[in-house]
Amino acid sequence: MKMMTLGTTGITVPQNAFGALPVQRTDLASAVKILRRAYEGGMRFFDTARAYTDSEEKLGNAFAGMRDKIYIATKTMARTPEMFWEQLDTSLKLLQTDYVDLYQFHCVDTCYKPGDGSGMYECMQQAKEQGKIRHIGVTAHKLGVAEECVESGLYETLQYPFSYLSSDREIKLVERCREKNIGFIAMKALAGGMLTNARAIYAWLTQFDNVLPIWGIQKTEELEEWLAFMEENVSLDESIASFIEKERVELTGDFCRGCGYCMPCPKEIQINNCARMSLMLRRAPSASWLNDTWQANMKKIEDCVNCGQCRTKCPYELDIPELLKKNYEDYKKVLTGEVTV
Repeated sequence: MKMMTLGTTGITVPQNAFGALPVQRTDLASAVKILRRAYEGGMRFFDTARAYTDSEEKLGNAFAGMRDKIYIATKTMARTPEMFWEQLDTSLKLLQTDYVDLYQFHCVDTCYKPGDGSGMYECMQQAKEQGKIRHIGVTAHKLGVAEECVESGLYETLQYPFSYLSSDREIKLVERCREKNIGFIAMKALAGGMLTNARAIYAWLTQFDNVLPIWGIQKTEELEEWLAFMEENVSLDESIASFIEKERVELTGDFCRGCGYCMPCPKEIQINNCARMSLMLRRAPSASWLNDTWQANMKKIEDCVNCGQCRTKCPYELDIPELLKKNYEDYKKVLTGEVTV
């Protein structure tokens, strides 16, 4: 298995890591079983967040008594110093540890810096001095913010969406992290579920030896697919490259990644699925997308008042009302049989 080091942190792990957002959607016993299987299979880096409901608690239960055998990264969405300390203390308690290896500002809209008046970066420095955190990182969805964080030189790692659908500018961001010796953690390598060929996804990422992909894992069968690459030398060959090029052509343009940061909607529209329904019908086909529940969910798009809240909150700066409208029109055509998928 290819090993990699996250920039100046010295954290050296297999280039295959666990994203613990989805385990919040399963019961404790199942989550513990999956997490321990990930460790047994060779994974050593586990990424979670205070915002992921009980994900931290599940990691704490899974790895109690073996803290020195793994690396734990978590995140805070705090926007005040008071909330920073409250969330950090809660995370430490739930993770059953007295330190985290990497503490990250979560989904920031600005690059926190010393002396900016927020006091947020000073909290990170103090927490590091106290030994509660080992390294300081940041996660972002907006490219401009991510670039500013990298250029600031203040962060040891950057977590950002990265997949074979990424733009040239985003690839340059990864290269800039390499130049500055900043660890790059790749989230959403499946582009919110739009990409389904695990071998192609993984092979493309292996080109970047400074990138650590974290896979959002909820089920054992999903985990086993990624663990298989711990034993196999997967590389970007001509066949995979050709497949990826076809995918890029099909998925070029704006599409919803399903992150959900735009929600809640005042009209109770489930934006994170409704705004990408056309692609889901074609790339993750299931009869359930056409059942009464989803028909009702899609019909709520008719109630959209174009208030713009979702548009301003979207980290990808998508025109969500327009995406909803287009997806709804396509959905109705599928329902009536005018279009087949």
